[in-house]
Order: sequence, then C-alpha cells, then structure tokens
Amino acid sequence: MWHLYLLLDIASFSIPFLFSFHPKLKFYKLWKYFFPATFIMMAFFVSWDIIFTQQGFWGFNEKYLSGIKLTNLPLEEWLFFICIPYACLFTIYAFRNLLPKFSFSNETTAVVYFSLQTILIATLLYFYDRWYTAINFGYAIVLMALVFNYKREALNVFFPVFLILLIPFFIVNGFLTGSWIHEQVVWYNDSENLGIRIGTVPVEDSIYALSMLLTVYVLMEKFKEKYPSKSTRD
Repeated sequence: MWHLYLLLDIASFSIPFLFSFHPKLKFYKLWKYFFPATFIMMAFFVSWDIIFTQQGFWGFNEKYLSGIKLTNLPLEEWLFFICIPYACLFTIYAFRNLLPKFSFSNETTAVVYFSLQTILIATLLYFYDRWYTAINFGYAIVLMALVFNYKREALNVFFPVFLILLIPFFIVNGFLTGSWIHEQVVWYNDSENLGIRIGTVPVEDSIYALSMLLTVYVLMEKFKEKYPSKSTRD
C-alpha cells in the first residue's frame, strides 16, 4: 500500500478539480481567493503540525508514504492542507450555487453555535493538559466566536454543509487512522488527546476539520468582499 496517503490526497482533489470548470459552478474563478486563504491557514496549521510531530503527539507510518519530506513533514501531509480544503470549499460553494436555500436559519445557527461552544469550553477546562485537545478546541472556540459575532451569516451556510462533509471526512480519515488497512498511516499519542474515537478517528479531528475549513471559508469571503470580481459567481 505504498503511496496510500498520496493516493488519498489525489482522489480527494481530482473530482472537485475537474468539476471546477463546470459552467454552473465555475469554482476556478474563486482560485484567486481560495489559494491565499489556504496559504494563510497553512501558516498556522502546518506550524502546529510540525511542532506536534516533533513532540511525538502524532506521527506517520513510512510504509504508506513516498519518503519525500519538507521541514520534517511528509509531502503527503503538506498536500493534505491543499487537497482536502479544495474539495471541501468546492462543495460549500457548489451548494451555494446549486442549492442557495440550503442553509440554517439564524435561530438554528445560534443553537448549533452555543451548543458547540458549551461542549468545547467545558471539555477544554477539564482536559486543558492534553495538547491536541487544548490547542484544537481553543482555536475553534476563538474562531467560531469571531465569526459568530462579525460574520454570522457565513455560519448559516457553513454548518449544514459541514455536517455533510463529515461523511467523506470520516472515510478519508478512517483510512489514515487504520479503519480498513492493517496499520495506521497517521498515529496519535492518546495521552495528548481525549482517547475517544469514532471508529478509528480521534474525535478531535472533527473539530480540527471544522476549524481548518471555516478559516479558509471566512478568509475567502473576506477577500471576495475586499477584491470583488464581476465575473465571479456567489
């Protein structure tokens, strides 16, 4: 199963990339917003990734990798931060274009937001000494608070689509954490997380995905407002 991680990256990216040129979607016109937003997200998430890998909070199984490394991270891990957000942001904007009414009401968004914040804050206060949980949940708490207070309408769309994105997310992360293969591609030190898994996926990964994707989505929306393009569809 050599190159499994690379194949998962490519498979996640390829179909959304091909459909980016569909006349009803035209996601390629959003590239000028997507890539800067993604690189800003990566500045934080990759730095965090490098430190956690060095500290042994998680790591990678060389059997499933190409062997190419950049700053002590596998090439596949770098590509993860481009391929997965690309596929997910393509999906969000596809829903916006094709199903513009697919969104939560302000009231539903508020219920989801306060419920999530309550769970995250309570968990963080109790498990503050577990690094993956603490950094992950802490970032999500601050990020969602900022978005809820300054760009709440973004959550109306993001939350329902994210619930759908959790399905392919758990499939891909299931492969990475050993659900359907003999060994894990990515292993975790459970002393630095809650030790709770959905299948083989640490529960923190779902919040990690939420934060990563919401960061890119909000930045894209900000860039669209600041640098509008008449040819870009909403």
